[in-house]
Amino acid sequence: MDTDKVALFGASGPIGHSIVKALREQGRAYRVVGRSRASLQSQFGADPKAEIATWNPDAPDTIRAAARGIRTLIYMVGVDYWRFQLHPELMRRTVDAAIAEGVERVVLIGTVYPYGRPRTTPVTEDHPREPHTFKGRMRKEQEDILLAADAAGKLRATILRLPDFYGPGIDKSFLHSAFVAAAQGKRAQLIGPIDPPHEYVYVPDVGPTVTALMDAPGAYGRWWNLAGAGVTSQRKLVEEIYAQAGHLAKFMTAGKGMLRLIGLFNPFMREMVEMHYLLTEPVLMDDSALHKLLGSVRKTPYSEGIRQTLEATRASLVSPAPAATGRPHPAP
Repeated sequence: MDTDKVALFGASGPIGHSIVKALREQGRAYRVVGRSRASLQSQFGADPKAEIATWNPDAPDTIRAAARGIRTLIYMVGVDYWRFQLHPELMRRTVDAAIAEGVERVVLIGTVYPYGRPRTTPVTEDHPREPHTFKGRMRKEQEDILLAADAAGKLRATILRLPDFYGPGIDKSFLHSAFVAAAQGKRAQLIGPIDPPHEYVYVPDVGPTVTALMDAPGAYGRWWNLAGAGVTSQRKLVEEIYAQAGHLAKFMTAGKGMLRLIGLFNPFMREMVEMHYLLTEPVLMDDSALHKLLGSVRKTPYSEGIRQTLEATRASLVSPAPAATGRPHPAP
């Protein structure tokens, strides 16, 4: 086993690319794991530090092969928003394979879904996990499988919870429509309400935090919150996006009723309805424990994150490139 090698399961998403960038900057070897070798080759093949491995989540032998010889496994595997029942089963298969192959550490990139409706503001890691949605229950089940393996001493596990995110090439952030519309001087289509407090993490900041967390001996056996760059609102950020683009903000807002209507034809929007509470009862996280553990956590100010994302959006409109896709709620 390579004593430092890292495997990224679900590497093709935006968080995966951010972690890969951090690993490259540290000169560390890594393995990217996904279903399509051709896709992984096009994204990571030019890096001599990258090793490409494919897996079929329905074939346990391929999961074991993807985890073989790895010390740390970072798990970011997404499923269709309407197939969340797959999350616990995929985690169970991955944990079984990791244990069988002697993987020492597993890092799960998690969400706020298991917390359910917030009882406090902000939410610390002591907040109970009482999900009231199907997606929250599936994510909690996924976490419980991993944490049980840690408690049994079979591997070390930790979870990093992210809020909503945005950044260059993230085409399914709540803010993506605003970046594209502002760059074109057009009207954005938003999911509202847009005035309640909210927070966003800038995706390029996630990679350095994940690599620091996975190397911290005290990180394991629990979960950690990573808050955004401060409490803001969709309206404030959209107005800033348009201001930096040199336009007055123009937008239309779709509420829960409109989501239901659109959902008759769009399965993703249909599944968004049960998570709409995150816009009306936002989960705002306290990440002081993470700061204490790591010493510092990189947080790009919203104004700078908007500048860089807007610059990338304009470039993509001139010369379109494949986006680093991600759903409005991180790694669902």
